[in-house]
Amino acid sequence: MTAAKTTAESTSTASTSTSVPYPLGVSLRPDGKADVAVYSETADSVTVVIVDESNNEVSSTDLGSRTGHVFHGFVDGLDHGTRYGLRVDGPWDPPEGLRHNVDKLLLDPYARAVAGSVEWDEAVFSHHHEEPATLNEVDSAPFMPVSVVSHSDFDWGTDTPPRIPLDASVVYEVHVKGFTARHPDVDESLRGTYAGLTHPAAIAALVDLGVTAVELLPVHQFVQDSHLLEDGRRNYWGYNSIGFFAPHNEYSSAGDEGGQVDEFKTMVKALHEAGIEVILDVVYNHTAEGNHLGPTLSLKGIDNRSYYRLVDSDRSSYFDTTGTGNSLNVGHPAALALIMDSLRYWVTEMHVDGFRFDLASTLTRQDSALDMHSAFLSLVHQDPTLASVKLIAEPWDTHGYQVGGFPARWSEWNGKFRDDVRDFWRGVEGSLGALAQRITGSPDVYEDTRRPTLASVNFVTAHDGFTLADLNSYDDKHNDANGEDNTDGESDNRSWGCGAEGPTEDEGILALRARQQRNHLATLLLSAGVPMILGGDEIGRTQNGNNNAYCQDNELSWFDWAGGDRDLQQFTTDLIRLRRDHPALRPIWFRHASESDEKTYVDFHRADGQQFGEEDWADDSALSMLVAMASEGDDAVFAWLVNASSSPVEFTLPTGNWKQSLSSDPDQAYESAGPSILIREHSFTLLMR
Repeated sequence: MTAAKTTAESTSTASTSTSVPYPLGVSLRPDGKADVAVYSETADSVTVVIVDESNNEVSSTDLGSRTGHVFHGFVDGLDHGTRYGLRVDGPWDPPEGLRHNVDKLLLDPYARAVAGSVEWDEAVFSHHHEEPATLNEVDSAPFMPVSVVSHSDFDWGTDTPPRIPLDASVVYEVHVKGFTARHPDVDESLRGTYAGLTHPAAIAALVDLGVTAVELLPVHQFVQDSHLLEDGRRNYWGYNSIGFFAPHNEYSSAGDEGGQVDEFKTMVKALHEAGIEVILDVVYNHTAEGNHLGPTLSLKGIDNRSYYRLVDSDRSSYFDTTGTGNSLNVGHPAALALIMDSLRYWVTEMHVDGFRFDLASTLTRQDSALDMHSAFLSLVHQDPTLASVKLIAEPWDTHGYQVGGFPARWSEWNGKFRDDVRDFWRGVEGSLGALAQRITGSPDVYEDTRRPTLASVNFVTAHDGFTLADLNSYDDKHNDANGEDNTDGESDNRSWGCGAEGPTEDEGILALRARQQRNHLATLLLSAGVPMILGGDEIGRTQNGNNNAYCQDNELSWFDWAGGDRDLQQFTTDLIRLRRDHPALRPIWFRHASESDEKTYVDFHRADGQQFGEEDWADDSALSMLVAMASEGDDAVFAWLVNASSSPVEFTLPTGNWKQSLSSDPDQAYESAGPSILIREHSFTLLMR
């Protein structure tokens, strides 16, 4: 849809009799009035423009009052479903960081819904790598989506957040669209939508698996990249946000005139009824406006200097620790308010249960260095609305890696868990000691700050990288479909194709790959911490070796339900059930406290039954061990026998009557058969007493 520059039918000045500067955005009042408030330190005026379905201007109203740096006033004609935009007048002076252009129709950063999408014209395709030299050239910008007014009325009924404790949580990272886009039991009109995720077949898949939370890849309104569209691809993952309050409209079966808001709420309500929490992967570190070459869509044209971090020596340039062109200016109150208001909105109005913060380290950069006492972390820590929800950090950005550095209220994606587990199961010498740290909750990372094992969100695979099937089927990435000559994506994957690269008919290799998938899943779900499963790993989802499928909005990324591995799905279900039923498999204590605790422990034994000594941990060739696990309140003791070596290993068992719970080896069978057991190469067996 195009932003037509027709003359508005009427122009007025907003009534200011009782207008207030907070909250920002559009507030529908009980008396029928609509109060609008927009923050800008550098603007001269702000105009609210109401548009029709073709984006032709119907009316425009200047916000006639200014309190501090907030323009505000009443605007006639705003109601649920009304389409509108902002025109912000002010200086155009890029060297000073000022990028106002009154000709541009801007998105309200506080809009609850967005209609349409950015439509890149031919001029943008051919010139988007060149910064406009004059104000008029900037006017050849992409055609704009528009903001949509949305009321807060919704029948939540008796909706209650599940409030599942971290130690009982199993997180499932999943894409709203990809989960149901090919689901044969979901109505075709609902596939790939919020409504699709509430379909009984979709919810049954989650409930039957046993996960306790879905961690949804970005659902904030985001922008399709022009260079991807130009090459026939699309931004699938959605890490290109432009609306921190608006559910992405492409995932709505109810259209984009505000219906996406109620549809999202209906999804949350249905998942809660099933006992499943909703965690959002949020991208507050940057926006889709990019650097000085990027489009002006919202914040850049409203108050570029307040909302974005600019380079001190050249304010036409953006300080970038995200690899996307810009970083939000979290040292400024306006940017901080935008983030905090958004977080509170998703908790109070949309009833979500937590957040995973993409490139969270960027949000701690008060100036430019990482700061664990930053204003952002301090605000989150003291906010009562956020006190009851889960907070998960991706504890790195392009300029810093700080696993273990976030405050006690936070959990973190533990990249060390991913790397060390991958190394162990592919047989890297010297990896046994690191594995012991990971399966006991990474005390080497968290114990010095007295953080429990629950600070560690453990994962072996995530959206960014290989799927579990591909991790064990490829030595190298195969990203040619992305159009970047296979230069994109991580090259150091710590993967192993088990003797072949990609598809094979070799039965021995296929059997080894099947064991390896189960080895990784077992290590994930039998380790202390909060496990996160990549959605689709439980059915053997493959991306054909593509480890950076961010631009593959197609069957390469979508779940193949018809061709899924049902045996692996059942194995994963059994693992999750075991973890749920036995506290011994999900300890939350500090490691140092277990030494004198006879009822709760994790002990490490050599294959001959002797406990590990210092010299054993120093043996780089050791790739097998017996892990004994017990917990007060659990009537079972477990012996977890792991063997990542290339030869079978015979284990001497602790005394007692043992029975087999699970094994990655389909030929393994043990039922109190004797004092020892032979574990084949690259496999595990879990025994219970």
